[in-house]
Amino acid sequence: MTLPNLTLVLGGAASGKSAYAERLVLQGTSDPVYIATAQVFDDEMAAKVSRHRDLRGDGWTTIEEPINVAGALEKCQPDQAVLIDCATLWLTNIMLNQHDLAGETAGLRTALRRCSCPVVIVSNEVGQGIVPDNALSRNFRNAQGTLNQVIAADAGLVVAVMAGLPLALKGTLP
Repeated sequence: MTLPNLTLVLGGAASGKSAYAERLVLQGTSDPVYIATAQVFDDEMAAKVSRHRDLRGDGWTTIEEPINVAGALEKCQPDQAVLIDCATLWLTNIMLNQHDLAGETAGLRTALRRCSCPVVIVSNEVGQGIVPDNALSRNFRNAQGTLNQVIAADAGLVVAVMAGLPLALKGTLP
């Protein structure tokens, strides 16, 4: 199976989006790369990261990069396929570290367009719930929606995952 240059996999928390994205990447290469954007600050996150590693299994090259995902993509080779998990945590890291969101997003978009191998990005769909009660949360929700739209515009395949089931929003499921 040939993956498009860019695939976006969206879903809510615990929807099965990461597992689906991993299967896509493994169908596209025997040399998968996992760019992990999570930062571990507590035991709960440490357990989640460990669980993801265990489920993913061996055979992946893992690059832990919470902010400079564009730089990590430059290291990837044409015979690889890349999973970025996830855009939501990347956005959180950018916003909480008060980086230039527009500049970082433009840099990521450029890196995705230049990447020599297929890339699958996991991202949360956070705009379907209630309106958050504070400005930071509302700003984050809006920024996440904008980021998802930017990535989706360039993607050849956009998939929504709910209850572990994929639904093609753009392109055709493999």
